[in-house]
Amino acid sequence: MGWWARGVLAAILGSLAACSSPPLLQPLPEPVHRAPPTPAPQRPAAQRWVAADWKDLPGWGSDDLLAAWPALLAGCQRPATGWAEFCARAALLAPADALEASLLLMKHLRPWRLQADGGEATGLLTGYFEPQLAASRQRQGAFQWPLHALPTDPALRRTPRRDIDANPRFTALELAYVDDPFALLQLQIQGSGRLVMRDAAGAERTSRVAYAGHNDQPFQSVVRALLDRGEVGDATARTLSDWARRNPAKVREALAVNPRVVYFREESLPDAAIGPRGAQGVPLTPGRSVAIDRAFIALGTPLWLDSTEPLSTTPMRRLVLAQDAGSAILGAVRADLFWGWGEEAGLRASRTKQPLRLWALWPAESRPAVP
Repeated sequence: MGWWARGVLAAILGSLAACSSPPLLQPLPEPVHRAPPTPAPQRPAAQRWVAADWKDLPGWGSDDLLAAWPALLAGCQRPATGWAEFCARAALLAPADALEASLLLMKHLRPWRLQADGGEATGLLTGYFEPQLAASRQRQGAFQWPLHALPTDPALRRTPRRDIDANPRFTALELAYVDDPFALLQLQIQGSGRLVMRDAAGAERTSRVAYAGHNDQPFQSVVRALLDRGEVGDATARTLSDWARRNPAKVREALAVNPRVVYFREESLPDAAIGPRGAQGVPLTPGRSVAIDRAFIALGTPLWLDSTEPLSTTPMRRLVLAQDAGSAILGAVRADLFWGWGEEAGLRASRTKQPLRLWALWPAESRPAVP
């Protein structure tokens, strides 16, 4: 964006103010991709929304909003209550550049600063990704660790991790096998991933496994237990995989510390550039989709994110879309940024843990009463 465009945007920012009534947050369906958050807010969700001006958003006008536009349109495929009119406009008015995108948002939306229960404006940003694992359709060689489909029997579904391998009823539910138990554990934590399998001719085939449910058991950190016992010196994927190779007899007992198991369903992957579906039911966009707490933010809501790059003081200010949810993502000023898939995305996700400020953007003409 050129200096003249920034000047135009700055002039507009100086003349716009936010509305005075916070939007109504509607309950939405259970998530498709990640485990749902369960705690209810201690205060009405509306008290976490504070009217703001566009000029309050740090770095507004510096982001390439055209890069976020596909994610915004994807969210409009399943718009939340109050968004139908804006989404219809967005589908018809494709902005030519970042300035036009900024003006379009500023004309039809209003910003709201999100705050925590005690009024704090700063929360936490973390990151997640879609792991990619080598897999085999048959149990063979190093491929000994199965992914399971969701049992139809509710009693069977609640089986703790320790008892699954000994239960023959789970044999028919094995979708595929991977060669790294800690990579499988990471897959279960992330909620979805990609499996790369070779056929008899050596050709690779990649499919996606998506979150289908879990066994209703509490989550316990396997890695924390290993660290506390001094079994490993750090929690990197390489360290954990090396430990598993050196200590094959200890692996199952180590994994049993965490009784929770995530079940999957396998999906075709016709386009490797398309992300997994999040809780909103639309594909996630790397660097633009976030998981949020649905007790305070409706799925599909555009958010202005103010944080820093991982392991850096360089500002990271961008438009993101609330398109996912997670059981560990709790609070109004809390977001989990989806970085994509593969090794680089995993590295960025593992390094993302920094302070966060958030502003929600809501249709200007939508002013429903707050319950």
